[in-house]
Amino acid sequence: MRFLADMGISMHTVRWLRQQGHDVVHLHEQGLQRLPDEEILAKARNEGRIVLTMDLDFGYLLAIGRERMPSVILFRLHDERSEVVNLRLAEVLSKCQSDLEAGAIVSVSERSIRIRTLPVQ
Repeated sequence: MRFLADMGISMHTVRWLRQQGHDVVHLHEQGLQRLPDEEILAKARNEGRIVLTMDLDFGYLLAIGRERMPSVILFRLHDERSEVVNLRLAEVLSKCQSDLEAGAIVSVSERSIRIRTLPVQ
């Protein structure tokens, strides 16, 4: 899968995903750490990438824009250490691949994984 990691996502998670064979870019690697959220979504859409983020604004922007893509994995964790994120992300990727490919917001907490199909109704 192809991912775009937002600034809240650790480079440890980026490296872990690469080790799993995924194509991942981090905004910081491309000097885009100040890119506005709308432009991050456009970049992900144009490049066929799934956004990895801790920022709740992405779900809101997709909802009001009635967009079908890109998919977003939104981490809502109290413990944001990369080890915890990676464990939850592994579960998301094993359970939600078809949803992510079709267009979805996947909200991930310690206890649950919620899927909202895009566009949000």
